[in-house]
Amino acid sequence: MDSQANNPLHGVTLKVLMQDLVDRHGWEGLAEQFDFACFHNDPTLKSSLKFLRKTEWARAKVERLWVAEWKVAEKKRVRNARRKARRAYKAGLGEE
Repeated sequence: MDSQANNPLHGVTLKVLMQDLVDRHGWEGLAEQFDFACFHNDPTLKSSLKFLRKTEWARAKVERLWVAEWKVAEKKRVRNARRKARRAYKAGLGEE
């Protein structure tokens, strides 16, 4: 049995996670949420990764943000799939 089946971070590298957050929030948005120098002073992906790999508590905060956003996105994905299935079912009933 896979012990990581319910872990949204399983298989996601810190680099991918950070790229996703920077794409969504930008460096300014991350600097507003987290008081980390690597997000305020000339932020780069390389400097942020270096800091987060060395600082476990900071990495945990960033991962919590990503997981929270992932959960919202996952709920929306499931909801939209149900709506699509419901529309397809109703369309099928109307054609009979």
